[in-house]
Amino acid sequence: MSTLLNIDAVSIQLSGNVIVDNLSLSLEPGDIGCLLGPSGCGKTTLLRAIAGFTPVSEGKIQLHGKTVSSSRTQKPTEQRHVGMMFQDFSLFPHLTVADNIRFGINRLGKKQQDSRVDELLARIDLNGYQNRYPHELSGGQQQRVALARALAPKPKLMLLDEPFSSLDAELREVLTHDVRRLLKEEGITTLLVTHDQQEAFAMADKAGVMYSGQLLQWETPYALYHQPTHQLVADFIGRGVLLNGEIKEQKLHCSFGVIEHRQLINKPNMSVNFLVRPDDVLINNDSNMKATVVGCGFRGSHYLYSLELTDGSQVLAVGPSHQPLKTNERIGIDIDFDHLVVFDSSLCELPD
Repeated sequence: MSTLLNIDAVSIQLSGNVIVDNLSLSLEPGDIGCLLGPSGCGKTTLLRAIAGFTPVSEGKIQLHGKTVSSSRTQKPTEQRHVGMMFQDFSLFPHLTVADNIRFGINRLGKKQQDSRVDELLARIDLNGYQNRYPHELSGGQQQRVALARALAPKPKLMLLDEPFSSLDAELREVLTHDVRRLLKEEGITTLLVTHDQQEAFAMADKAGVMYSGQLLQWETPYALYHQPTHQLVADFIGRGVLLNGEIKEQKLHCSFGVIEHRQLINKPNMSVNFLVRPDDVLINNDSNMKATVVGCGFRGSHYLYSLELTDGSQVLAVGPSHQPLKTNERIGIDIDFDHLVVFDSSLCELPD
């Protein structure tokens, strides 16, 4: 299986500023990838470079092994067979649903156009909507039509830039699963840009975190969450806190006491920051380890508690909603690190 998208050591400068810095990643045919990161980290700029709207300063972008962008090459956008969907949908208000979808395939014969439009309307569950106009559709329906229009020419690669950001949370969750299903059915390799972690986890086969133009880690969503290789990834992905500790004789000395763990074997003595997620902290009133409830947030099926340890450090924990704890209540806790993630505190610096 040949790599469909290969980004090799790409840097992008705009107005003399480095926006993307020596970034590499790849996607296999049919894979869905996702780039996460704060606003201004370079996610959308990279997407625009893949589409051909923005030139690269260094490195190269390849589709099916052929270079489409480099410092010497800039293949026109229309020759890349790349589809792109923006967060504002950009539907043509004067065209019907069917005409919006057929916009990118108007060079095909009429029967072929009609067949593809009918096929996509069925896949997005909008049979019978072909003669409606965008203003007659809900936000979710408009999003589906925009996706169908982008998919109509059967692009080699689909680029999605914050496609669900204008929708409410409940609709966003439904559409995330629907869009993934549709992309998989079509077999379209996809790169998604978002700031929403749950969206990324639901959509992506591979995901990465960008910061200041750099790709800090490119992995499965599971590995990003459980095995972050950079402190910024640990801090950005999931809810959690980083506490200080010391590794001495392959044991972690910290706010919880002394912790032994398989991942500390052969670790040298050093000062560390270690990651504590809510699922690492178990509420158990029979435990000798104590904490004080200093805050709570109702999440429907559960509460998310802020707990203060005896040394003043704070961690998060989850408890069932039918047994709420009170603020200032003293409780017992256990620690269960399935994955113990530690970082050498002397190396925990932000990228330049």
